[in-house]
Amino acid sequence: MVLETGRLTLHRLAPDDAAFILKLLNDPAFLKFIGDKGVRGLDDARNYILTGPMNSYERFGFGLYLTRLKDSGVPIGICGLLQRESLQDPDVGFAFLPEFSGKGYATESASVVMQHGRTQFGLERIVAVTAPDNLASINVLEKLGMRFVSMIRLTEDGPESKLFAPDD
Repeated sequence: MVLETGRLTLHRLAPDDAAFILKLLNDPAFLKFIGDKGVRGLDDARNYILTGPMNSYERFGFGLYLTRLKDSGVPIGICGLLQRESLQDPDVGFAFLPEFSGKGYATESASVVMQHGRTQFGLERIVAVTAPDNLASINVLEKLGMRFVSMIRLTEDGPESKLFAPDD
């Protein structure tokens, strides 16, 4: 376990989490707002974990974490910090299965992840990126004290995203 809140535990992702990642990354809301990662089977999900989150832990010390309900241990989503080549600052990211959305878990987990980034890794500025029409995520980011800064593209041919940064 990496982090804990009143209701949640956050753990480093491992290849054993492939079935959950397969389900999450193919959820219609994930596909609509975050994008299609091309994960179609358990092997794809294991590869995603190895080349994404686990690679990030090795390179930066942080990454996306599996988020579980503390009481039952049920996995409900992912939350963590990403260091993208196209952004100067790390960004907080999160995604939850639909049955766990709207319950405050994104705000709760993102808040502790950002605090962890500041205290453990000395990150002075953490930003966020979201699809322009992802109103639920925009609401979470505003609760975290972030405000819309500008429209950006994470890749040259990628869709436009909203960049959020802390109120300084």
